[in-house]
Amino acid sequence: MNATVVNREMTHLEKQADWWRGAVIYQIYPRSFQDDNGDGIGDLRGITRRLPYIASLGVDAIWISPFFTSPMKDFGYDVSDYRDVDPMFGTLADFDTLVRSAHGQGLKVMIDLVLSHSSDQHPWFVESRADRDNLKADWYVWADAKPDGTPPNNWLSIFGGSAWTWDARRCQYYLHNFLVSQPDLNFHEPAVQEALLDVARFWLERGVDGFRLDTINFYTHDAELRDNPPLPPEDRNASIAPAVNPYNHQEHLYDKNRPETLGFLRKLRAVMSSFNGALLGEVGDAQRGLEIMGEYTAGDDLAHMCYAFELLSGDQPEAVRVAEVMDHVARVAKDGWACWAYSNHDVVRHATRWKLTEEAQKLFVSLLMCLRGSACIYQGEELGLTEAELSFEDLQDPYGIEFWPEFKGRDGCRTPMVWEASNSQGGFTTAVKPWLPVAPEHLRHAVAVAEDDSKAILHHYRHAIALRRMHPALAKGTMDDVHAKGTALCFERQYAGERLLCVFNIGGTDQSITLPDGCWQSVEDEQITVTGGTPLVLDAWQSLVMKPEGDK
Repeated sequence: MNATVVNREMTHLEKQADWWRGAVIYQIYPRSFQDDNGDGIGDLRGITRRLPYIASLGVDAIWISPFFTSPMKDFGYDVSDYRDVDPMFGTLADFDTLVRSAHGQGLKVMIDLVLSHSSDQHPWFVESRADRDNLKADWYVWADAKPDGTPPNNWLSIFGGSAWTWDARRCQYYLHNFLVSQPDLNFHEPAVQEALLDVARFWLERGVDGFRLDTINFYTHDAELRDNPPLPPEDRNASIAPAVNPYNHQEHLYDKNRPETLGFLRKLRAVMSSFNGALLGEVGDAQRGLEIMGEYTAGDDLAHMCYAFELLSGDQPEAVRVAEVMDHVARVAKDGWACWAYSNHDVVRHATRWKLTEEAQKLFVSLLMCLRGSACIYQGEELGLTEAELSFEDLQDPYGIEFWPEFKGRDGCRTPMVWEASNSQGGFTTAVKPWLPVAPEHLRHAVAVAEDDSKAILHHYRHAIALRRMHPALAKGTMDDVHAKGTALCFERQYAGERLLCVFNIGGTDQSITLPDGCWQSVEDEQITVTGGTPLVLDAWQSLVMKPEGDK
């Protein structure tokens, strides 16, 4: 698909109030996408330079992970100024140029807003911790010690240890669900909510089309600071470091997932409405992720879409598992909207996590583009990149450093994008040493190599995305009659009179399946027709999208 076609289609898309519904979103991790100034770290100008490539994929939007001013203790997810660009990434002028350029190529721009917590170097926290009487004294979550001096309750940090740290200035503990340097904002304080809504307005007025909301279910905490109950061992199914992190030993009823979050989301949705902007929430909860997704996206006054971690899990989802997840979503998020992804900056790349062959990777992207919901793809997955193996000395991620070697952290999925194979840095940088090493095994999958290989997975991604664009039923339609037989998954999608039957063999051996009554014709090859009621034998990792014969 060439860029001209993409631009023409996006001009139509921009006119749609629900442009986000069924959109394909390309996630960019800016530190690792393209270094333009030669310092070994990716930047905004580098992203702008590569926008034609992203547009050529046929995606609808980009999501840029944090680039705000930050001490970078958690690589931008610790913000010290919500209204400026960190100098390592460029300037506000560079960002404005990026937005104009993206819009000119038909791409919506979504940015990562980290609202649940800030950096401890943010002026708000500096003032809040000074004493108990200042104007921002209640902007963060402060609590007195128990009589014996221990923390207020049993809440734990995702990054290890207690979620509470003692501050000698106030002689109180402050809450941090993540690093000690990432204090949690107090959403029970109305002034905090108003300040964060102003942050959203600031970026919307600069042309941003939406926000990915980091840790959306962490916004509010239990005002009574009640202890979390223990979680039975059999229910400890977190997707990130489940075995080594005691965080997974609790049922997180009180430190997150609180109903008060809905009130803030309604305020934020109201701000978005006049800009036709969209909200994509990250739901971080291993036990109730889909239920929370349903709660947070129900109706038309909360988040537009959310993603949970069911398809970001450790085990390759078999046909029956995908059917179970889709059935679960249909029950708990009937009035909501999901967003699906296999990989992102927080999990092992799915090509490695699920031990996929290239044919299996192609099958899974075809499936992703046929599921009901929107879709995120993470930079490099369209090249078939695997998880990079790094030595302890190369690690940057505090999560991996804390739990090494049982859990190696997130750096393996954050290594630089590879654009060409002609040098050891893959065209990512001209620096001698990038911030993370380029994986040598990635060079043979570089963009320039893939462009010249007609069988490369990159072209299959383009094809699958184009198929979704050509058939509104795949992007926006209902999803019915989801069922599995052996390794085969089957479901129907319908929208505005279009009816499609989607069949996938999620396995390495042939599988027979019987289609519904009628005569079905492949939407990609009209020579392929199948009569319903008779067995259809699918090859290993084969997929078919079919329409009733005779339909246009």
